[in-house]
Amino acid sequence: MTRAKLKIELGKQIVMLRQQKGWSQSDLARACNKDRQAIEKLENGKVNPTLYTLLEIANALEVSLPELVDLG
Repeated sequence: MTRAKLKIELGKQIVMLRQQKGWSQSDLARACNKDRQAIEKLENGKVNPTLYTLLEIANALEVSLPELVDLG
């Protein structure tokens, strides 16, 4: 899998988990102390998030880090 494809797939996973909670991008951003634009870029595969950012998002979504990055 290419880096670009990985970022896109990760973004799709975050969108799916966020929508399962019934949250908007703004809701997720507030829950992990990010701005909405940062969440939008992450969901669209425009940025390469740090491990700590992924952990913050997993905690906000109340999932484990392995569940967040399960792209299979």
